[in-house]
Amino acid sequence: MRTDISVGTLPAREHLPVGAAGGPVLDVVVPVHNEERDLEPCVRRLSEHLARTFPYAFRITVADNASTDRTPEVAARLAREIEGVRHVRLEAKGRGRALRTVWSASDAPVLAYMDVDLSTDLNALLPLVAPLISGHSDLAIGSRLSRASRVVRGPKREFVSRAYNLILKSSLAARFSDAQCGFKAIRRDVAERLLPMVEDTGWFFDTELLVLAERAGLRIHEVPVDWVDDPDSTVHIVRTATDDLKGVWRVGRALAVGALPLDRLARPFGDDPRDRAISGVPGGLARQLVGFCVIGALSTLFYLGLYSLFRTGTGPQAANAAALLVSAVANTAANRRLTFGVRGRDRAMRHQAQGLVVFAIGLALTSGSLAALGAANSDPSHSTEVAVLVAANLAATVLRFLLFRAWVFPDRATTSTSHAKDATR
Repeated sequence: MRTDISVGTLPAREHLPVGAAGGPVLDVVVPVHNEERDLEPCVRRLSEHLARTFPYAFRITVADNASTDRTPEVAARLAREIEGVRHVRLEAKGRGRALRTVWSASDAPVLAYMDVDLSTDLNALLPLVAPLISGHSDLAIGSRLSRASRVVRGPKREFVSRAYNLILKSSLAARFSDAQCGFKAIRRDVAERLLPMVEDTGWFFDTELLVLAERAGLRIHEVPVDWVDDPDSTVHIVRTATDDLKGVWRVGRALAVGALPLDRLARPFGDDPRDRAISGVPGGLARQLVGFCVIGALSTLFYLGLYSLFRTGTGPQAANAAALLVSAVANTAANRRLTFGVRGRDRAMRHQAQGLVVFAIGLALTSGSLAALGAANSDPSHSTEVAVLVAANLAATVLRFLLFRAWVFPDRATTSTSHAKDATR
């Protein structure tokens, strides 16, 4: 996994200046390997569709991945016969390698790709790239798993696809719905920053690109598609699944240790409203206090529910400790992201460790309250226990906010300024 990447500066997203340079706005890449039979009907159908429906200049690039049949000859002939079609030959296999090579050299502001079998209905192409042209989104993907999609395929492929996306959601916290659909697009300025970070050269290339983009805070637009399975597909499911799982492990490990410079990739766009000081919207201490109180109220309800659940099988002290521990981890994670605006995995474990120290203080307060109640009444009612715990938690909440703000999540701008001053002394 590359870690020595310079993120650089990206301009704020805006509507692309179409036609200003006279070149193509869209470059659609069709990666192929030994596709002499399907290549010509695919390219001719795609070219006719774009000429009829796409309002801007376009290019179709056939990326030949070391084919050993007549694919290079067919591609070269199509490039001679059809305006706007070109042929790129690579001497090594790999869909990811082909896309990286063509996208890196393209001059089009919007880059896309689709599989040669055209399983995806081409009517989804304009909705796919329109948000990138308008400046609304950074990447766009076709989704076969959307409720609005209409898909025809066998049970084995359906199971593999859904299982793989479930793995991505559970292991990499991915929020996009379909990583494997061969129908994607990206803005060129975004590709220039992301492609050097993507290590895979095969089928996992798409997933790695999407995960990095999502973790960087970029906007991914999803388009429901109509999709018909190609029964003659040459994809080796078992080998591809194995390679994908290896990729999930590699990317997950890199993200967990903070080996990728993703923290501020979204910032250069300068168009995230969460990063602006907007008049009339609470900011600073007031905004943090509002967020902390909302999360605290929800955490208290969560804690009380857990306490009541654990209390049915154990004593009050053990139930309190277990409920407070679980709710404290969730509370720290929620406040880290929502109240104090800390994104990414950087220092996440340290923040949780500091949160557990704050948890220990809360445990001491609530456990001490229960001990005092037990000393005063040897057999208190459940409602009395709950009332005492609510009061103790209110006190612990005030202290937790102060510790979170001053110690766990101190203001990053202030801290950076302080460090800078110390460095100049």
